[in-house]
Amino acid sequence: MTKIIPSIEVPVIQKGITSKVNLYNELKNKNVVIFGVPGAFTPTCSEKHMPSYIKLHQQIINNGIDDVYCLSVNDSFVMNAWLLSYTDGDKLIGIADGNGEVTKDLNLLSDKTKSHMGIRATRFVMIVNNNEVQKIFIEDPGEYRVSSAENLLNNL
Repeated sequence: MTKIIPSIEVPVIQKGITSKVNLYNELKNKNVVIFGVPGAFTPTCSEKHMPSYIKLHQQIINNGIDDVYCLSVNDSFVMNAWLLSYTDGDKLIGIADGNGEVTKDLNLLSDKTKSHMGIRATRFVMIVNNNEVQKIFIEDPGEYRVSSAENLLNNL
């Protein structure tokens, strides 16, 4: 079954500026990558996942991708601060899915209440063309392999 990006309004952060946009409209007629992380400022997300997409951003764009988005079930203030904490964080566009609505619609929620983190996004990466998910790579709990920028590049 084909997954479609939902028509849900969320804060999107681009170059330090937050705008509430309908995600479906934002991605219309675009070929994009969306990688999802369990949480901004968490160890694997901050030390491996986000840096891999910043480092390989231009190579991803050179493979026919219009933009690279990072989605997290965090509020827009946290997402903006996290993106700004990286020298080249403004290469990426943040999706602050604070209520988990987009993540829930795409069936990518993860219950992290045992770790006192609440409900979060599963670690993933997807290639989306005109709002249709073309490929999706979902990590097993505690893993960081298939959602890396390196693995994505091998699959573009």
